Amino acid sequence: MAMETSAESPVPVRTVLQAVGGWIGKLGRIWVEGQITDLNARGGTVYMTLRDPVANMSVRVVGPRAVVEAAGPAVTDGARVVVHAKPDFWINRGTFSLSALEVRPVGVGELLARLERLKQVLAAEGLFRPDRKRPLPFLPGRIGLICGRDSDAEHDVLQNARRRWPAVAFQVENTAVQGSYAVGEVMEALRRLDADPEIEVIVITRGGGAMEDLLPFSDEALVRAVAAARTPVVSAIGHEQDAPLLDLVADVRASTPTDAAKKTVPDVREQLQLVRQLRDRGRRCLAGGLEREAAWLKAVRSRPALADPVREVERQSERVLALRDRTRRCLAGALDRSGDELSHTRARLLALSPAATLERGYAIVQRADGAVVREAAGVPGGEELLLRLADGRLTVTVSGPAES
Repeated sequence: MAMETSAESPVPVRTVLQAVGGWIGKLGRIWVEGQITDLNARGGTVYMTLRDPVANMSVRVVGPRAVVEAAGPAVTDGARVVVHAKPDFWINRGTFSLSALEVRPVGVGELLARLERLKQVLAAEGLFRPDRKRPLPFLPGRIGLICGRDSDAEHDVLQNARRRWPAVAFQVENTAVQGSYAVGEVMEALRRLDADPEIEVIVITRGGGAMEDLLPFSDEALVRAVAAARTPVVSAIGHEQDAPLLDLVADVRASTPTDAAKKTVPDVREQLQLVRQLRDRGRRCLAGGLEREAAWLKAVRSRPALADPVREVERQSERVLALRDRTRRCLAGALDRSGDELSHTRARLLALSPAATLERGYAIVQRADGAVVREAAGVPGGEELLLRLADGRLTVTVSGPAES
């Protein structure tokens, strides 16, 4: 419970420190993980500082020499350990520390198991999916580089990139690339570069090293920060065989810092050669097209209709005259045949016509109603008959039958 204090009724320092010590004592024994720094032993006591792997925080740890020596020679400066300790508050000095009861080094196997579990969690969230990775720009205007100060990785990236494209521009952010400060400094550099609109690509690189040295680049907070960055990120950590989690979440993974320069910046010589090849190819395509069109035009011009247009007109004119003459012959022949047929038909008609018979002196006798008289016995006396002659007609009256 909070103390009842005021300016008129303050409490002494000892009371405050005793209350703080009482609150801390209620925490009980706890297991703490961190990285050892400032390890030293005086007499039978070992003093060390236990730093947080990510945040810039640390706590003092004090323990018997026997407890630390029982953990083995792996407990040295920079080692990752798990400490079973009791929170302790020194009332006389007002300082907080942990009293070590047991120290266990975090072995490589344990680290690998933790990384594998973290890898499965991040993969399940989709942070390693290929479809979320962004392509790099062909020629970035400005590249952000996160690396150690005056490191071989920095020199490899800068020299190889400028050898490939001399005009390339870099903004270098030097950070710690191992140890307890590495994660925080790399994340802060990533935040600054990602916020700069002129930065089109960010390269995070460092040289090779032991697995413990590369652990900051498998930190969950850094991996998530890279996944959330709006700028494409290239990871070039260690050598080909090294595979921190940063390689899986980055948009492009480079096997070495030199490979990062090759993947980020195009080679000006290769691009010039490509331009020359494309230019030559374009020339060949254009020349081939012109040659084909010229050959087609020549072939068209060599055709009779274009080579001698008048000759074609004359040929068509001759054809028209020939067709006209043929038509005339066909029509004359048809008319002659029709005339002959008409003459023959007329002759047959004349031969069969009663008029020809009348021409020989015969006559056609008809009654008043037009009926032809065929026998004399059927004609009574006094009936008028019509005689049709070859030339004209006569009307006669029958006086009686003639004597035979």
